[in-house]
Amino acid sequence: MIYGKIGVPDSILQKDAKLTDDEYSQIKQHPNIGVHILSHAKIFQNILPIVEHHHERYDGKGYPSKLSGENIPYLARITAVADSFDAMSSKRSYRNSLPIDVIKEEFRKNRGTQFDPNLDDLFLNILENHFDEIKEIQEKYSGIENEDYIN
Repeated sequence: MIYGKIGVPDSILQKDAKLTDDEYSQIKQHPNIGVHILSHAKIFQNILPIVEHHHERYDGKGYPSKLSGENIPYLARITAVADSFDAMSSKRSYRNSLPIDVIKEEFRKNRGTQFDPNLDDLFLNILENHFDEIKEIQEKYSGIENEDYIN
């Protein structure tokens, strides 16, 4: 979720090497920063739990609140899956996008630990049966500026 990352220095976000413990601690603040930024606008009140908890893990080892299982808001659990897919399928300063087989294996491996097992199963089904459609959409909108979506 980009909202909170505005409060994280670019030197960390664009670093092409492993993060230090201190840098990772700063990254882990982005959900709280995002909530702080968005909490001042009434229109965003309903999504604050999603922003705050999209890095919780189903096993309770996530952040910022170490929520687990059904205690994680449902839409935050969905966002965690989508955010993870985006992170793995996007080129980063420190690595290229991952091949789809590697991404699928990561979802299989993290079923019930990082991800809600039911949502993980649903998403793997989507990847197995509709990945070509997802890739088409990604290619259609990659490189398009935000203003192009509005016009």
